[in-house]
Amino acid sequence: MKRSVLTRYRVMAYVTAVMLLILCACMVAKYGFDTGADLTFAVSQAHGVLFMVYLVFAFDLGSKARWPFGKLLWVLASGTIPLAAFFVERKVRAEVEPLVSEGLATSEA
Repeated sequence: MKRSVLTRYRVMAYVTAVMLLILCACMVAKYGFDTGADLTFAVSQAHGVLFMVYLVFAFDLGSKARWPFGKLLWVLASGTIPLAAFFVERKVRAEVEPLVSEGLATSEA
C-alpha cells in the first residue's frame, strides 16, 4: 500500500475533526446565545463537503487495508462524533503503518 493513501486519510481525519469541533461551537453560539446563524450555516456546509471527502479517503484506505465491514463502518462513523476522529486516526495509523512499510519494502525489492 502506498503511503499517500494513509496520509490522505490522516489529513482528512484531522480536518474533519477540527471542523466538527468548530461546528459544535457554532451550534452552541447559535442556539445557546442566539448569534452567529450565518457563520453556523457556512461552517456546516464546509464540514459537510469535507466529511464527504473524508468518507471517500477512509473507504479507500479501508478497502486497501482489507478491513472487515464493521471496522470500516466504525472508522467512517468516527467523523460524526466530536473528538472520536482524533483517537480513531491514531489507532488506524498504528495498524496501517506496518502495511505501508511492507508495501514499500516489496516495491523496492
